[in-house]
Amino acid sequence: MFIQRIIALSLIGFFIFLGGWGWKLMRDTIFRYFDPAIQTFQWGTFLLGLLLFVIGVAFMGGFIFHKDKKRKLVQPRFMKRNHRES
Repeated sequence: MFIQRIIALSLIGFFIFLGGWGWKLMRDTIFRYFDPAIQTFQWGTFLLGLLLFVIGVAFMGGFIFHKDKKRKLVQPRFMKRNHRES
């Protein structure tokens, strides 16, 4: 039980780090664009940051939803199963 919690906590920490790093990449790209010396928008860096941020937020949202669903804290309309599973 203890090992499972350590693994879950490290996974959450990893995805929080990924989301934060993605946010930092997007922020730095925007700040570099407004720097008079550079004045070019780096689309690759910005899109990578956006992807990392979305992955981190989606994982955290799914983790919280799954945890609340196990504790029956989710509204019944979100508890319905897909029609293919029933």
